[in-house]
Amino acid sequence: MAARAGVEGLVCSAADLADVGEAAPGLVRVTPGVRPRGVDRGDQRRVVTPEEALSAGADLLVIGRPITRADDPVAAAAAIAESLGVN
Repeated sequence: MAARAGVEGLVCSAADLADVGEAAPGLVRVTPGVRPRGVDRGDQRRVVTPEEALSAGADLLVIGRPITRADDPVAAAAAIAESLGVN
């Protein structure tokens, strides 16, 4: 329905990525609740690692507090990027 309405993307949990991809393969899938392994889950219930989210089909990852609340946000972001092979 969203694709027919002209929406270009959806925010969806990692658990929903496959269903969204099957129903509307052209939509950009944005996935919140992404946490590197070993980082506090905070108030997120359905947490996945960045690697798991990308493997499940996420196009964009929302990784907020694990970076913004880190003692060294730049190092935290760099470590996540490195774990994904992004330079």
